[in-house]
Amino acid sequence: MQAGTIPKGVAPDCDARSGSRASQHPLQKPLNKALPWRSTRGRQRPAFVCTAAHRNGVETGCRLAGCGSSVPEAVLTNADLEKLVETNDDWIASRTGIRRRHVMAEGESLSQHAAVASQRALDMAGVAAKDIDLIILATSSPDDLFGSACQVQARIGASKAIAFDLTAACSGFVVGLVTAAQFIRTGRYRHILIIGADALSRYVDWRDRGTCILFGDGCGAVVMTSQEGNCSLLGSSMCSDGLGQKHLKAEYCGNGMKALHSTHASARGSFDNIAMNGQEVFKFAVRAVPTVVEQALADAGMHKDSIDFLVLHQANQRILDSAAQRLGVPAERVVSNLAEYGNTSAASIPLALDEAVRGNTISEGNVLALAGFGAGLTWASAIVKWG
Repeated sequence: MQAGTIPKGVAPDCDARSGSRASQHPLQKPLNKALPWRSTRGRQRPAFVCTAAHRNGVETGCRLAGCGSSVPEAVLTNADLEKLVETNDDWIASRTGIRRRHVMAEGESLSQHAAVASQRALDMAGVAAKDIDLIILATSSPDDLFGSACQVQARIGASKAIAFDLTAACSGFVVGLVTAAQFIRTGRYRHILIIGADALSRYVDWRDRGTCILFGDGCGAVVMTSQEGNCSLLGSSMCSDGLGQKHLKAEYCGNGMKALHSTHASARGSFDNIAMNGQEVFKFAVRAVPTVVEQALADAGMHKDSIDFLVLHQANQRILDSAAQRLGVPAERVVSNLAEYGNTSAASIPLALDEAVRGNTISEGNVLALAGFGAGLTWASAIVKWG
């Protein structure tokens, strides 16, 4: 696309429509009273609690069998954004690591890209759509207020699958992965499709330099299957703290029902564009990410030296670098595609994973530390073995 242009359908001034092991929130001071997730002795609950099913005396585990991704063709470069707000390529790249982001144009839908990513994951896994038992779509920007998972189910022909959306913002894919593993481990389902998909360009105010430089659109998917014995999910930790919601939000701003005598009894429902206190979110992330990864490692009974690759939510390169330094993971083992895609929210981890697997960076048997963090506030990590 030409510099200074935005894909058709993306308006600069539009209003967008539309348990774990607990840890102290990095922005929150300790509370004096006992918290619900603490026992009377102050011990925390295990990060993952699940009773494994047994078939013929063998425990059922889960396996990550395939991955796929899809992004829009339309691209917004940093040079394009220079025409919209007071910024430049060097300023954006030096502070975030982002140089481009893909955004959906008119005629594209989230479910369309999610279906493409899902089919690519199914093809890699060698699993037919008709054999999928469950579809979990992690998203904060569905095509339909009531969810888009069922639309994906219909598009790929997963006729016997139950499908539902899961909203946990940028942590959504990890939360979805841990949720799926429980259904596998209990023996309830054998084949599950977990999708991370977001189109946050729908919620961006293109006049706001603090947010418009960050977000892009994309989808990533993983197929999880059952297997006897070993389980690919080695450990996990999931956390939330609504006290930090004020720092990153896109709140409902409609008026709802008007007076009964009004000729227009109800206003059109709508949501504000994304509002973010970047400094506070950054401070939260650099403290929360390594902590939650360490908690997941503890749950797995593993040391951080066991990590082959960090596959973190792609929000800011400085956050990735900080987490890697604290965890002792060398830069060449940190998966990053921020420069090309920006922050794709729930899609960022499976999108980065898919590129690394297809590029032969990640191979079968590698131990990965996944971690998402963002609005809610939520943050979550899973230690997994690929393949």
